[in-house]
Amino acid sequence: MRLAEKIEARTPAHRDRAVDGLRACALLAVPTGHWLLGGFTLDADGALHNASPLTAFGFFAPVSWVLQMLGIFFLVGGYASVLSYHRRAGSTAQWLKQRIARLGRPVLGVTAVWAAMIPVLYALGVPGTTLRTGSTLVVQPLWFVGVYTVVTALTPCCVRLARRLGAWAAAPLLASVAVVDVLRYGPYADAVPSWLSVLNILPGWLFAYQLGVSWGEGRLGHRHARVLLVGGAALFTVLLLVFDYPASMVGVPGETRTNSHPPSLLVLALASAQSGAAILLRDRIARLLTRPALWAPVVVVNLSAMTILCWHQTAMLAAAVPASFAGAVPGLTTAPDSLGWILARLAWLPLFAGLLVLIGRYARRFEAPWTKTTRARRAAAGLLAAGFAVFALGLA
Repeated sequence: MRLAEKIEARTPAHRDRAVDGLRACALLAVPTGHWLLGGFTLDADGALHNASPLTAFGFFAPVSWVLQMLGIFFLVGGYASVLSYHRRAGSTAQWLKQRIARLGRPVLGVTAVWAAMIPVLYALGVPGTTLRTGSTLVVQPLWFVGVYTVVTALTPCCVRLARRLGAWAAAPLLASVAVVDVLRYGPYADAVPSWLSVLNILPGWLFAYQLGVSWGEGRLGHRHARVLLVGGAALFTVLLLVFDYPASMVGVPGETRTNSHPPSLLVLALASAQSGAAILLRDRIARLLTRPALWAPVVVVNLSAMTILCWHQTAMLAAAVPASFAGAVPGLTTAPDSLGWILARLAWLPLFAGLLVLIGRYARRFEAPWTKTTRARRAAAGLLAAGFAVFALGLA
């Protein structure tokens, strides 16, 4: 309670607690989703392979609707970016450089550390297949940072669109994704090249960010939020029941279609409903977070945002890799195809969280400016990160 009161005393009066609370929820949904919906199998050589409980339990898909909160993350990201953009002291280029550096340092840190760890772990007897599995999991959430960097760079354009079109600024992005989905899933799907789906990546994730910018510009109010909530929920239902979109918001091994990579229209429908609900609940959330005991965890999570994103898979692997040497450990190295696995995985979540906190004590240094780091060390970190990317993507 003393720590909570100390954080409360240091919080500026103008701080938007609701936006910080929404960001914290979206951040915590990422590790929770990966820890619950990602499992492993153990082969005859004792190596780990990725698996998912969604393969065996289709009814588990609605859980992904709750845990897929990237729409909220991009919404509050756009809102916070436009406020920061208006408060900038220097040029737009300087503002962008600072924000991109804040995103890039932790990514460079985690990939460089993993590049240094891989040969050590291999020498200690960890199978190469396990190392590739782990590398894939570590890279998995980092795509988000790349996309977020691009949409952040588009903030000045988003501001101009918000001022000109208001709440309608995100409509062309929704239409663009809808057109691509019709082409790749419609009657002429066989004649459409597979790369066409890539066209959905930018507008698909920029949609909620643009809504956030319009919200920050004061051009998106409660009336618009109700339309987003009802319209998004209706579109989500129609896409699921009429157009047979996959129910899971994350990829399922063996399925030919996925909603998130790249984003489909179903992702935007969910983001629309989530954004509308978030805007309508803003005042209630803000009042709730005036309590120091609730506000303190929100502050801690926000201060550790990039550490959570970059290192949560490492925390799970820190438990699973040693367990693989012990053989079949329920919830860790056994196939995620039974209700017993789900119960066991739930029991492992506190350990994953504890390991993440422990790792974060040392990894958070990557979020701070590298003012005392020499150019040689930065170059070495860059080379290690590049080497890890080559390994993780299967290029070597």
